[in-house]
Amino acid sequence: MKETEFTQPLHLVMGGKVRDPRSMEFQDPESIHVVGVYSDYDNAVEAWRGNAQRTVDDAEMKYVIVPLHKLLTPAQ
Repeated sequence: MKETEFTQPLHLVMGGKVRDPRSMEFQDPESIHVVGVYSDYDNAVEAWRGNAQRTVDDAEMKYVIVPLHKLLTPAQ
């Protein structure tokens, strides 16, 4: 069976409290706030920025953009 190539860009925006602000290790992965999945980077950045700015006073809160399409595409 031939594998189909995945070309649709998908960006996951998520966040939560991290153990150390310099790391990406979340304190409680089950309570991660999933903001949403976006098909273009600009909308993902807008969602990320809004959530990151709302939590700017909490050094343990971190929001990130995960490029799902890169995880779903086999290494070239």
